[in-house]
Amino acid sequence: VQLVESGGGLVQPGGSLRLSCVASGSPFGLYTITWFRQAPGKEREGISSITTRNGAQYYAESMKGRFTMSRDNANNTAYLQMNDLKPEDTAIYYCAAYRGLMHRNAWSNQKLYRSWGQGTQVTVSS
Repeated sequence: VQLVESGGGLVQPGGSLRLSCVASGSPFGLYTITWFRQAPGKEREGISSITTRNGAQYYAESMKGRFTMSRDNANNTAYLQMNDLKPEDTAIYYCAAYRGLMHRNAWSNQKLYRSWGQGTQVTVSS
């Protein structure tokens, strides 16, 4: 499956953005989709994941409340709604796909994902 992210940009602190991840090349519904981000000088970290089949959803504890992930299987798209953005949210945001059902304890393990988008830059600054 091929993934393309969009929706990044420059936003002021307290603002919102909605990122999109459009998939092609393989049935979207077969995949667990996960959002990651990588800030300058930091390791890539998992934000949120929605599995295939039962649609179970997982979040990193630090992302709960401000970030909301959703997916639209009919349109082969996953979304990440980000509210009340802070300068520390500045990063490149990636979506990744895992074919099959991802276990709740493994979703943020980036080594498990074989398909990645190119990333979209989010900059939070006044």
